[in-house]
Amino acid sequence: MMRIFTIAAVLTLVANNARAEDPIVGNWKTELGDTAAIASCGGGYCITLRSGKHAGKQIGTFHGRDGEYTGKITDPDANKTYDGSLTVSGNALKMKGCVLKVVCESQTWPRM
Repeated sequence: MMRIFTIAAVLTLVANNARAEDPIVGNWKTELGDTAAIASCGGGYCITLRSGKHAGKQIGTFHGRDGEYTGKITDPDANKTYDGSLTVSGNALKMKGCVLKVVCESQTWPRM
């Protein structure tokens, strides 16, 4: 009987952890059609390209929670890094990168 309760407790913990995952975690489609994976790393979140000519390259590190994040984003073609912010709303991730907080560009990536 104790074993059934232990199994039930473990399953409950696993289910709660799956629901607690931050909305930024997952696979996103970039404007160029590549897959970008966002996963937990180093107390924040890392963006790594999974497809395209820069597959395997980490292009961002962000901190935050509940759909609002700040950090650094790298343009892999120019190999330049910018201050950035991300917001997640449903299945859309809006990314904004800025130079000196004056000149900014935005992209929206859908969840895959």
